[in-house]
Amino acid sequence: MMSRARWALVGAASLFAGLQASAHELKSALTEILFNPRSGHVEIAHRFIIHDAEHASGADRGEAVDLAGDPVARRRFARRVASQFAIADASGTPYDLMLVGSEIENGYLWVYQEIDIDTVSTDTILIRQDALRAHWPDQVNRVNVRRASQVRSLRFTGADGFKPAHLRAD
Repeated sequence: MMSRARWALVGAASLFAGLQASAHELKSALTEILFNPRSGHVEIAHRFIIHDAEHASGADRGEAVDLAGDPVARRRFARRVASQFAIADASGTPYDLMLVGSEIENGYLWVYQEIDIDTVSTDTILIRQDALRAHWPDQVNRVNVRRASQVRSLRFTGADGFKPAHLRAD
């Protein structure tokens, strides 16, 4: 007969295993936007779980995709992310963001964009982050905007369009 301590341990292990198994079920991505006066750019870094990126890329192409081993497929995915992300001025005019590149690091695919910091002179910007949302209705895209000591966080789900981020220039 199992002791209560063992039952508790088995229960905790089962709970942990269940959480671990469902942890990846949440489809999410993170975008960091940094106003960097040292570089003179607004730097944008999108982070995706590599498995999610490969799954979405494979579904589009109808075949398995290895983003870590196929730089052409990785560039294609980066271009797709760039087309599904936008920053606009307060009137809704999008800025022309430059795609810098991408890399694989510790199970994540990073996609980088930037724009000259002087181009984005308004205190309010509009942001849209649609990446992977067409594939998974429950996809959650979090965007953090950092300007000097200010941080604004936005969450994109479902059919969300542009959302405002209010940032005053310090």
